[in-house]
Amino acid sequence: MNFPILSSLILLPFIGSLFIFFIRATEKNYTAKYVALFITTANLILSLYLWVIFDKNISAFQFIEEKNWLLGIINYKVGIDGISILFVLLTTFITPICIISVNSTIKYRIKDFLIAILLMESLMIGVFCSLDLVIFYLFFEGGLIPMFLIIGIWGGDRRVYSAFKFFLYTLLGSVLMLVAIISIYWITGTTDVEQLYEIGIAENYQNLLWLAFFSSFAVKTPMWPVHTWLPDAHVEAPTAGSVLLAAILLKMAGYGFIRFSIGLFPLASAYFAPLVFVLSIIAIIYTSLVALMQDDMKKLIAYSSVAHMGFVTLGIFTMTQQGIEGSIFQMISHGLISAALFLCVGVLYERKHTRLINNYGGIVSIMPRYSVVFMIFTLGAVGLPGTTGFIGEFLILIGAFKKNFLVAILASIGVILSAAYMLWLYRRVIFGEITNINLKGMLDLKRSESIILYSIAILTLLFGFYPDPLFKTISFSVSNFIENYNQNLAISIVSK
Repeated sequence: MNFPILSSLILLPFIGSLFIFFIRATEKNYTAKYVALFITTANLILSLYLWVIFDKNISAFQFIEEKNWLLGIINYKVGIDGISILFVLLTTFITPICIISVNSTIKYRIKDFLIAILLMESLMIGVFCSLDLVIFYLFFEGGLIPMFLIIGIWGGDRRVYSAFKFFLYTLLGSVLMLVAIISIYWITGTTDVEQLYEIGIAENYQNLLWLAFFSSFAVKTPMWPVHTWLPDAHVEAPTAGSVLLAAILLKMAGYGFIRFSIGLFPLASAYFAPLVFVLSIIAIIYTSLVALMQDDMKKLIAYSSVAHMGFVTLGIFTMTQQGIEGSIFQMISHGLISAALFLCVGVLYERKHTRLINNYGGIVSIMPRYSVVFMIFTLGAVGLPGTTGFIGEFLILIGAFKKNFLVAILASIGVILSAAYMLWLYRRVIFGEITNINLKGMLDLKRSESIILYSIAILTLLFGFYPDPLFKTISFSVSNFIENYNQNLAISIVSK
């Protein structure tokens, strides 16, 4: 294509944020909201068009755009394959949902909040399209700034502490990745991802470079024991911030594991796979048990995110077709379901300004529509067949059984625990008698809330029953990815 469709996807929200910046602020900021919604909806339509014209029968990168900046020091290169396009679609779908939710969740400095959301969209799409390590790093780290502001300005009572904890954890984790990128340029003379896939990186460098990238991705995922920033960030962030954090930002690290940790350092990935298995199993079981102890709905869902991302890292490092496809599907599924769960918590908080589980109960009689959609997302988080949550976890466990029987058995405990804490949450919030008289008179879903939650529920069930469009998109890219990985391992064994 002559039309730079990927650059347009990246730049359109940024241009929209500039436009909103120059709009005169008013009490309701209707103009700014309409502009933000128009821009994000246009980006969603453009990404859907990209998916339609994307050739799903080849594994190579498509729609590549390349331009040298700053005397050739920075090489702007973007492109997508079957793996990255799904994350672009997820980003463009979730962002307008965040814009719609602003009406009921953000009460001050609305214009500034919309600008931060649009900047986040630009940076997140840039992460999934980057085919140069320097550009990837700039997009990857650039997303810290607007999210830091979202938590620190519009968050709860401990927003400053949580914002700095989030920023410092993720920034410090990425310092080593920057050193690794500079080292890769020094070793190979390029930071172009396609070229690095072709020429490879010498085996004697791979372990250290893998650990450097791992230090960043492990914090962002987050993996145990560097996960403690996530519950604090989720609890203090406004609803839209929690949605972006859970649905997209965590997936940037999972995507990085696939694209860079395994893609660039296959030998080191094989060497460190047992370490990832151990950390993933601990994350799945330990954080699930911690989730069972929570009395704050948001914190419970935050710990469940750590457990679900533990399944993702486990599946990725099985280095099997089922494991990696299951991990990608699980990330898309978790992006939808976790976003919806945080939105459901936001609905209750907007009405009663409390997230404590004990303050609710029996609301099925006064909020029936809400109870139905909350049930769908609860069952999706549990992994019930017929929802997207089942497919991803099932494939990951198949990949794990192929790789290590004990690891798969231990991971299966997480499925049982997720049913325990999610059904426990649903039972205490939705069913029973109304013991809190302050709950009486609560309104059911508003029109904007219904649009948001129904749209996510439809996708959760649609791709749960009919996942074929997603698998057709990723299958060729994943197959080629596994083939290249196995070839590199075989060459290393022969050379020894």
